[in-house]
Amino acid sequence: MSMKRQDIAAYALEAMKKAGADKAACSVTQARKEEFNIEAGKFTLLRTLFDDALSLKALCDNKKGVAIVNKLDKDSIDKAVEDCITLAKHATPDEAEDIAEKIENKHFDQSIGGSDMGLLFSRTNDFLKQVKEEYPQINLEGVVSEFTSANTVYANSKGAEFESAKENYGFSAMFSASEGEKSSSFNYYGANLASLGTPFIDLAMGRSLLEESIKSLNTRAVDDKFVGKIIVTPHCYDMIWGTIMNCFLTDRALVEGTSRWKDALGTVVADKKLTMRLVPLHPAIIAGERVTSDGYESKDADLIKNGVLESFALSLYGALKTGNKRTANTAFSNIEIVAGDTPLDEMIKSIDHGVLLNRFSGASPGPSGDISGVAKNSFLIENGKVTDALSETMVSFNVIDILKDIPAISKEQIKTGYNIMPWCCFDGITISSSK
Repeated sequence: MSMKRQDIAAYALEAMKKAGADKAACSVTQARKEEFNIEAGKFTLLRTLFDDALSLKALCDNKKGVAIVNKLDKDSIDKAVEDCITLAKHATPDEAEDIAEKIENKHFDQSIGGSDMGLLFSRTNDFLKQVKEEYPQINLEGVVSEFTSANTVYANSKGAEFESAKENYGFSAMFSASEGEKSSSFNYYGANLASLGTPFIDLAMGRSLLEESIKSLNTRAVDDKFVGKIIVTPHCYDMIWGTIMNCFLTDRALVEGTSRWKDALGTVVADKKLTMRLVPLHPAIIAGERVTSDGYESKDADLIKNGVLESFALSLYGALKTGNKRTANTAFSNIEIVAGDTPLDEMIKSIDHGVLLNRFSGASPGPSGDISGVAKNSFLIENGKVTDALSETMVSFNVIDILKDIPAISKEQIKTGYNIMPWCCFDGITISSSK
């Protein structure tokens, strides 16, 4: 049986209702990816990948069942429905389980006119040549350039229906530097793109990260343990902002009651310089979310505004479970930290003793917000200047504490197509050698 996405969704919903579902929702996606792979600086693969996916959710007496399959033929759909209903009937009842109500059904078109694989190849090949010529000490361990298109239909038994079409280019590179017997640790960068107008070497922080990998061939550890400032670059966004999302704002932390901000809505939780937003609709976010994972139209949302906690990042389930408001989207990686008023050069000049932090390696932080790990691809700041690359250097702090007084946020931002990040300076960081 060959059916259109809309027909598959309608068939699956009806099948779930006939099988005993009180409420049902489904999502049907058909995606295509055309991809170049480069290893050790040479093209190794051109492939086209197809990805079909059917996601089902059924509620029977407030008991939830879910099923996901990657085939869209009738037998596979019927089996997925059977599995979904079986799981629902054997699940534990939870009154917070629900599906989105119908508000306004829409079609979203984020297509960009299809792929230009010839130009994508040229851009990729130009990148390889530029790196070889301009940064001969760089080893390109892996490069991927791709074009992705995806068409999705969401529908549920309350009458909510959305269609979306997305297209975007993507680029990522992993690399290290070597010279004789010396080598640096690996690093990477990447971006989502709506066009191929910019050379890949000029995307995001590409050039600076390549240059810093070469500088990292010669490193030193800090001499003594000290408490000072760090500048967290846009490349190291997840250490701070990922911790805030996972430990304090999203479903698990709020439902389990472990979030230190669970009673902080409407109160000051950070320096007034900080505004943190989820912005899937921002023009700099490429192929951003248009329909939430639980079936609502996505809209931008302030999480922290001028230091005040405006909203949690809760799904429909998290909102019903905690009694708080559902956030306007579930695009939890489409974060914007609003730019500040300090040029990056001035930020660096203001620091007598600190660290420019590009990458971080450490255990996942717990509910306390304590963070401790090794600074990677990072540099010492001495007397207002970025000096030596660091080795075996630990940074430790509590993210709740350092948010309260943020010395500076840069005017400059890096836009990767999936987030928008400035450089942020934080104080009260314990910096020491890990030897």
